[in-house]
Amino acid sequence: MKDQSCKPCAEGRYSLGTGIRFDEWDELPHGFASIATNLESDSSVLESLENCTTSTWVPLGDYVASNTDECTATLMYAVNLKQSGTVSFEYIYPDSSIVFEFFVQNDQCQPTVEESRWMRTTEKGWESHNVELSRGNNVLYWRTTAFSVWSKVPKPVLTQLMFKWAEPKSCSEDLPTAMQLPPSGVKTKCPPCNPGFFKTNSSACEPCPSGSYSNGSGCISCAAGTEPALGFEYKWWNTLPANMETTVLSGINFEYKGMAGWEVAGDYIYTAAGASDNDFMILTMVVPGFRPPQSVLEDVENKEVARITFVFETICSVNCELYFMVGVNSRTNTPVETWNGSKEKQSYTYIIEKNATMSFTWAFQRTAYHEAGRKYTNDVAKLYSINVTNVMDGVASYCRLCALESSGSCTSCPPGNYIDRASGACHPCAPSTYLKAHQPYGSQACIPCGPGTKSNKIHLLCYNDCRFSLDKDGRTLEYDFSALANSTSFAGGPSFTSKGMKYFHHFSISLCGNHGRKMATCTDNVTDMRVPDGEAEFSKSVTSYVCQSIIVPSDVMGYKTIVSSQPVSLADRVVGVTTETTLDNITSLPEHFAPENVELTDVIFFYRSNDVTQSCSSGRATAIRLRCDPLKTGSGALSVPSKCPDGTCDGCTFHFLWETSTACPLCSVYDYHAIISACLGGIQRTTYVWREPKLCSGGIPLPEQKVSICKTMDFWLKVGISAGTCAAVLLTVMTCYFWKKNQKLEYKYSKLVMNSTAKDSELPAADSCAIMEGEDVEDDLIFTSKKSLFGKIKSFTYKRTSDGFDSVPLKTSSGSTDIDL
Repeated sequence: MKDQSCKPCAEGRYSLGTGIRFDEWDELPHGFASIATNLESDSSVLESLENCTTSTWVPLGDYVASNTDECTATLMYAVNLKQSGTVSFEYIYPDSSIVFEFFVQNDQCQPTVEESRWMRTTEKGWESHNVELSRGNNVLYWRTTAFSVWSKVPKPVLTQLMFKWAEPKSCSEDLPTAMQLPPSGVKTKCPPCNPGFFKTNSSACEPCPSGSYSNGSGCISCAAGTEPALGFEYKWWNTLPANMETTVLSGINFEYKGMAGWEVAGDYIYTAAGASDNDFMILTMVVPGFRPPQSVLEDVENKEVARITFVFETICSVNCELYFMVGVNSRTNTPVETWNGSKEKQSYTYIIEKNATMSFTWAFQRTAYHEAGRKYTNDVAKLYSINVTNVMDGVASYCRLCALESSGSCTSCPPGNYIDRASGACHPCAPSTYLKAHQPYGSQACIPCGPGTKSNKIHLLCYNDCRFSLDKDGRTLEYDFSALANSTSFAGGPSFTSKGMKYFHHFSISLCGNHGRKMATCTDNVTDMRVPDGEAEFSKSVTSYVCQSIIVPSDVMGYKTIVSSQPVSLADRVVGVTTETTLDNITSLPEHFAPENVELTDVIFFYRSNDVTQSCSSGRATAIRLRCDPLKTGSGALSVPSKCPDGTCDGCTFHFLWETSTACPLCSVYDYHAIISACLGGIQRTTYVWREPKLCSGGIPLPEQKVSICKTMDFWLKVGISAGTCAAVLLTVMTCYFWKKNQKLEYKYSKLVMNSTAKDSELPAADSCAIMEGEDVEDDLIFTSKKSLFGKIKSFTYKRTSDGFDSVPLKTSSGSTDIDL
């Protein structure tokens, strides 16, 4: 030290140079620390420490031994190196039921780059392990966890420190008395593989062959009548999967720093420290493509190709952010979800709707502000598992039932058919139900359609055919919304960013009809010029029943065209059509809009979206109120709640009011009445008019005006006079006729009486001129006496006896009237 030079030791002495060796373990040497935790415990950290207090590394003289239970015991040692060096230790690790790992972190809590942190089991006694150390602070970690305590007590891991040749090497090991390094390369068992993989003879994890599955150990062929459910399921993080990579992106100049942003830790992967607190820790997974199971028919309406589900957790002391981004065909990733601050362990699912090469990226930033030094290295994001379904050339963790052909191989069921679990046969769904395409097993896969909807011909979705019926007050109201079948767009009121830039929420609505095909489209026209023309079909766009995008006017950004961005689907399926305000836990509050017509309630369309967000665990929902307004013809007017100008008050349920005459029920005979006019000029008119207020549209038209011939009072007066005159004349003629006839009858009766009297009483003959034989008395009868008109009428009146004969008074020759006939 005096002349600052290195000199050889004297004969019979030795020196470790700048190294240090620990080979006596009566107690933990100065600088070592041993802690234990229970990773399986759900209780607090304090309780975990108390339960694992005795489960630590124990000094046993010549070595230090680990625990043998399920607690995780960690032995730590910190050292500050003036220049790079090495650490070497001997260990004996005979039992693979204990997980033994060794790793090194620098003063920035960054693990060093090494082949594997998982130690190999020893088969021939003690073995050595060497790791390069970098200049500066280094923290050494020996960590053990027992995961199997079924039949025997695991043997502890024994560790002893030693050294390897210092670099640069300045000695020769070929001399006769030179020491030799212990042998290396001993084979050992590796940690468990992920589902769908198996361990090869080289202790590497390889995918199972086609037609088989695995839980991480050996591969098993799928049984007859089943098929492998292909995908990727990562839940063991011993090494980074081959289709994943990690890096660090600068939060200042957005340049990649060529360092690892995420580190594996056995049962999870977590974010490394990074170079600064505002760096982005990037983890990217690439999936080459997707393929649905053979037994599932592709649904042209339901765009779900696959889905990715991951379990994550963030632990933050400041406002950290975790981004999940999706890229298509190597395009720039687009953020689909963001989490701020600490989040408990939870699951998130994203629906994949395009069969293309997809990239999924997780980016974690501790803080958006750049400061000197690093203060928040303990803020981390963790991914526990990642599961991607229907991956092309993927692996399987299980086999699922499939529909069987006569030959016994799997096949696809016809559209609208589910697979019977017992027989493997295909059965059609019942009427007014639709098939849940990604799980077509059993009759429960056929979901009943909501009110006011029906299933399409292939039972893959439910839709409304733009018609609706409502029973009210003893009559049936029929609605026809066909005029609203085409896509309709409108924009809400202007909004402003924090810097005062104006933008609008633009909505596109495809209400009904079209056999369930979604017609509303929202696009993102902010395209990347580097995208080849052949891949233009994968530009960001959304097609659904209702969608929303952000519109920036051309005068704001200085572009020639309007900028449309951030398209979002608000309605992917029709839940039902009804006049009730609540359906499937979706509520359309009447107070969001002006009071509806008391005589006619609003018809409400309810929808749901497939997009599940952190704030909308059930996905977004939409309620569209159709209100009858006969004055608003055509497409009418769309509006959003005045209290919620963005269309939603909670970010999950969107509300719209559509006022139009098309929303009125079809007109029927109940909606008009007849008005009958007075008779003018012999003509009477019947006119039909709508009842007021008119609350119907279309349907039956008003009947044409009816014209009928009518008679006035003057006409009937003339008819009465004429009829009276005719009746008087007729009466007069009849009077004369009967009077004359009565005169003849009176004469015959008189003659009869006279003849009868002469025979019976032998009265004298009548003193009248005799009638000669052969003469007609009636023809030559001459009345010598004359009577007045009054007398004639009086004589016409005669008395009829009770026996039905007429009684005529006759005078005898003596003038008496005692004889009646």
